[in-house]
Amino acid sequence: MTMLSGTNLPRVGGYNQAVVLDAIRTTGQVSRVELAALTGLTNQTVSNVVRKLLDAGLVAESGQAPSSGGKRRTLLTLRAEGACAVGVHLDPDAAVIVVVDLAGQVIGSRRLRLTDPGDPADVVDRVARTTGRLLDRSAVDRARLLGLGIAAPGPLDGTTGAVVSPPNFPGWGRVPLADMFAEATGLPVALDNDATAAAIGERWIGGADRAGSFLFLYLGTGVGAGIVLNNTVLHGDSGNAGEFGHMAVEPGDRVCHCGALDCLGPYASPAAIIDDLLRLHGRAAADRIGLTGTPDAVHDDWKALRRAARAADADACDVVRRAARRIGEAARGAASLLDVSRVVLGGEALRGIEPIIREEVESAVNRTSVARTIRPVTVEQSVIGETVGAVGAASLVLHGNYAPGWRMLTDVTG
Repeated sequence: MTMLSGTNLPRVGGYNQAVVLDAIRTTGQVSRVELAALTGLTNQTVSNVVRKLLDAGLVAESGQAPSSGGKRRTLLTLRAEGACAVGVHLDPDAAVIVVVDLAGQVIGSRRLRLTDPGDPADVVDRVARTTGRLLDRSAVDRARLLGLGIAAPGPLDGTTGAVVSPPNFPGWGRVPLADMFAEATGLPVALDNDATAAAIGERWIGGADRAGSFLFLYLGTGVGAGIVLNNTVLHGDSGNAGEFGHMAVEPGDRVCHCGALDCLGPYASPAAIIDDLLRLHGRAAADRIGLTGTPDAVHDDWKALRRAARAADADACDVVRRAARRIGEAARGAASLLDVSRVVLGGEALRGIEPIIREEVESAVNRTSVARTIRPVTVEQSVIGETVGAVGAASLVLHGNYAPGWRMLTDVTG
């Protein structure tokens, strides 16, 4: 397992606390002596840092290791209730809001249907009020509430905390979302795009199982990606790395909002797959499955199509597999470029069709020469599940406070 090294200089004690806390979090139970070996810090520095973490209520002594002939070592473990954060995942259909503890476990959640998401001020107001009620119901210690994380569709302006004309939110121009949420909730706010936030959540909660490098493929209203290389999430120069929907695939007749005909997004989104079923298999197949085919029914139609695919309906499986092949081809290019050995699949829209998507992606990414001759690429489902966007949003705050060397894309103090 890769661990970040600390420094024994007293002026960077905050960084050392993050290094030690990260080692405890990812290891489980660990002694002070083992922490020194894992982090590269001296025994004295580790003892000083651990004392501060104990005083802050972030870790606890949890028993003793078996004796190896000398004094038994006291074991340390993360104190999950030591801190908490709120995560909000914004999607055109709904906002998913969660409260998570320091270990990333959900202690309260709420799904808020957004019937008219065209007014950002109204969306922020409704989400903020729902967040307040959720915090009250979850009975969290507000003194240990670190802040609010937002996972939003891109593009983002990371320097100002604004979303800029997100294609799935018609009517939104440049919206200063981070500032708006900070004012509405009075909390420190972190903002990132939904796929990157999901990757951050996967890294935080996955611990040793998600250490190293991986490509996170997120399927929601659209398709996106989060990139983790050597335990570091890539944001890119503008904060918009991972625009997986703009990966070039075999061109067709669908125009992306960027103007191109060969972008993955218009062929792999739920709306596109529904359209494929209508176009390729006709109204009779749609009626059999229970699709209306109207633009305002995408959410319900997608649930019906996924249900049909899960039941092995031939037409539903055909259109899902067509999209999965395109996703796989795009993933093959990304995995080859990044040299990752793991692809993780997540997002609410995947429910019920994971086996088809996984089969096609796994087949595609393992056709590269590196995968065939040096090491295979594994394809796995998210360890978080459907709420990966919202939990990832909360993880932005946890990471921003407690991950060594971490930089949140946007941090607005309320």
